[in-house]
Amino acid sequence: MIKSAVTISIVEEARSGPFVFHDDVAAGCQKAAELGFDAVELFAPSADAINALPLSALLEKHGLKLAAVGTGAGMVIHGLHLCDQDVDRRQLAQEFIRGIIDAGAPFGAPAIIGSMQGRWDETTDQSAATSLLREGLELLGSHAAEQGVPLIYEPLNRYETNLATTMQQGVTLLKSLTVDNVVLLADLFHMNIEESSIADAIRAADSRIGHVHFVDSNRQAAGRGHMDYAPIAAALLDIHYDGFASAEAFPIPDSNEAARQTIETFRAAFR
Repeated sequence: MIKSAVTISIVEEARSGPFVFHDDVAAGCQKAAELGFDAVELFAPSADAINALPLSALLEKHGLKLAAVGTGAGMVIHGLHLCDQDVDRRQLAQEFIRGIIDAGAPFGAPAIIGSMQGRWDETTDQSAATSLLREGLELLGSHAAEQGVPLIYEPLNRYETNLATTMQQGVTLLKSLTVDNVVLLADLFHMNIEESSIADAIRAADSRIGHVHFVDSNRQAAGRGHMDYAPIAAALLDIHYDGFASAEAFPIPDSNEAARQTIETFRAAFR
């Protein structure tokens, strides 16, 4: 059965980002539980910040799971990414992600590599950048496997990366790896921009999909845009997806209403 999740960010630099709850993990968990979410997804500034939280107690108190942990703060705060031509900075990026993997693993929560994948540019061409990304995913995927969790790779839209922008490009990238525990994140906002058919792209990616960002066409809460969820839900059911559908959405008009709208749309689509 597909499970619901909602995002909580405690990254000051990402205050304007597409996260439903900000700053207060305890309050976010409480509200998520009140609304009937199954889990929360955490976006934190570092592994140390995650480890410093009373996360076990909060999740147990509210009957929640930790769906995933984001790594994007490595890019947002430090400008780190896996395609950096500078070997020292590239290693720092890998170390940052490795720390997030280790922080999420005790909860069974995989780390997401989205913005930290980087992009190719005038100093690192497409072939070189793809090779560096593949190298990073190999190393970090192996590390995640040792910790007993998958690693999630997220294709982004053309305005956020110029590497894998579609699910098919993500599948091609994953097929080139020797590790087999790297999975794809199907983010409906990015897919709405890049895919001719979201449902067809989901079916084509099939078992490679390991996480879903459940959001609307305008990156607001599901139900506040023009997304048609019936064919998307049908496609996810067809591929027997049983992971999380997590709300990575702007808190519009506010966090509580965005969360309420999300869970209402989730139930209509999947229950």
